[in-house]
Amino acid sequence: MTVHDGEDLALHQVKRFARVGDGGQGEVFEAGGPGRLLYKEYREPHKVRGDALTHLVRVRQEMAPAERDRLDRQAAWPLCRVTDGGRVTGFLMHRAPEAMTWTTSKGDGKLIELSYLLREAKAAWSAVPQPVPAQRLDLVVQVVSLLEWLHGLGLVVGDLSHANVLWSLAPEPAVHLLDCDGIRAGGQDPVLDQADTPDWHDPLAPAGLPASVDSDRYKAALMIGRILCRDPLVRPGEPLTLVSGTLDDRRAGQLAPLWRQAAGPAGSRPDLGRWRTALSGRGTIPLRRGVPRPAPSGADPAVFQQRGPRGTIPLRGD
Repeated sequence: MTVHDGEDLALHQVKRFARVGDGGQGEVFEAGGPGRLLYKEYREPHKVRGDALTHLVRVRQEMAPAERDRLDRQAAWPLCRVTDGGRVTGFLMHRAPEAMTWTTSKGDGKLIELSYLLREAKAAWSAVPQPVPAQRLDLVVQVVSLLEWLHGLGLVVGDLSHANVLWSLAPEPAVHLLDCDGIRAGGQDPVLDQADTPDWHDPLAPAGLPASVDSDRYKAALMIGRILCRDPLVRPGEPLTLVSGTLDDRRAGQLAPLWRQAAGPAGSRPDLGRWRTALSGRGTIPLRRGVPRPAPSGADPAVFQQRGPRGTIPLRGD
């Protein structure tokens, strides 16, 4: 089975094994083939916009190798469509990195979702590693950098929540985005109509309009604040009670106005680059617009336009 060239695969070519996921839009199965693959099969294939899924596959195919490697590390991106009788039934994707899973006391494997960063550790999931404050900050920076990169590619993420971002601490803090078939190109329809995850919606988004870069920015602010505060419900504009040691005074001071601004109306939220700068602690220096110096009065322009005699420049050794 060849999946990395992006060409469609017929359903009969896909070897489905154990079901590993079950969501509102479809089921996810282990799939045979080169690498650790999964097959997502849609519940209602007649509602799938096949051209939108084709676009996502092409986004990956048209990347330079280094960018494609980054995408594969950080996102469960559609590798190719799966079709049956001309209808798109689903797509193949890579499995999440092994470091982003944990094993329960019963031996069941589970994904390390963002939700484990948003609450105090519990005995029931004591096997999930807990970040020290510096690692918590690193994870936030990883989320911000990934979303900024996707926006730079002209993409809208849409549904962004505790359930579709994974993380790990070893060998270094890293994140991985799930449900990437919900991502769409700006100005285009998504593969399937998307619904926001409860408590992760933008309350000021215009009714009836699809997700946008601006609503992504609001949800990114939700994610930033909730990770830094270890609070699953805090929203922009509310007081920030940061996990002790996560931010120094400079970073906290630069973050505060962005957090307030993120609570503003659609179109006014800070972009991801501003969050990244604030989290880095570098800060910004506001510059005044330059004012052109007026030309000197009384000067004869012809003086500056005349060509004078040209001499020669002696070179060493002549």
